[in-house]
Amino acid sequence: MSPVLDTAFIPPHDREEAIRHAVWDSVVAVDIDHRPAAEDISVRMGLSAIGPVRICSARATAVTVHRTQRLARVDEEPAVFLGLQVTGTSLVAQNGRECTLGPGEFTVYESIAPYTLSFAEGVDHHFVRFPRAALALPDRLIRDTTSITLGSDNPLARLASTYFRQLVVDGELHQGGHADAAVEPSVELLRAVLTSQHGSSSLAKAPLEATLSLRITHYVRQNLADPDLSAARIAAVHNISVRHLYAVLSRSGISLGDWIRTRRLAECRRELAGPNGRLRAIAAIARSWGFIDATHFSKVFKQAYGISPRAWRNQNHPRSAA
Repeated sequence: MSPVLDTAFIPPHDREEAIRHAVWDSVVAVDIDHRPAAEDISVRMGLSAIGPVRICSARATAVTVHRTQRLARVDEEPAVFLGLQVTGTSLVAQNGRECTLGPGEFTVYESIAPYTLSFAEGVDHHFVRFPRAALALPDRLIRDTTSITLGSDNPLARLASTYFRQLVVDGELHQGGHADAAVEPSVELLRAVLTSQHGSSSLAKAPLEATLSLRITHYVRQNLADPDLSAARIAAVHNISVRHLYAVLSRSGISLGDWIRTRRLAECRRELAGPNGRLRAIAAIARSWGFIDATHFSKVFKQAYGISPRAWRNQNHPRSAA
């Protein structure tokens, strides 16, 4: 697991802001209320990923975390978090319920609704983030199983606790073929826990159409860089017709071509402004995100952002005077 943050190397007056940036960039946007004074704040975070499943392990001094209504409303990629307690206790509140977690216990909560995480004794916790679309479960089932303590009276939850604890700490499972092989069983195990906890396994059989739009947009995000991404291919992967694909996305207010182009442009914009923005040709960056024609890319980039790709890169990487 790659270290993301260790406040031991950060001056006390900079710690709160550094923590906020690390959490927002690596996990999710939240408001963070630290209990200790700035000089006593201590946080160590590690980050890893298994395919689309992101993992964050944290140890920290006492803190309360709030996902506000405002932040939840602007969530671009809905997610379901599995919060696994390592030592001590924590409290999780969402959807009108709250639960207390002890060592080995876990709960789930969703990014599209406000929640509160309280670590009054300090943080020793694993956060596992699943794309909501990957679970392919109805909204109601997820909402009904958030903020419930899992791991004691549910045998599947006990199994899941052991499994996810091992998944988080075993670095070999985060690499190459091992990671690819671990994605599906991880998703299916969490699906099994949530449907069994809900008490109606039949609900697990009906979510595919209800979550089709989410699964489609998740697939597109994962394949944005592929220049051969097309409506026909997306439809085939999801075993539907192109006509049905457009109808499903239209109900969600999505125009497929515009949606893909907007996100590809955003990735190009991010790379051009990033630390390696001058190390690659603009046309190469554009091609890597599916824009084959450099002239067309420059035109649509300027239409979207009011500035050319070259001017945007120069603005973020000014050349030093000779």
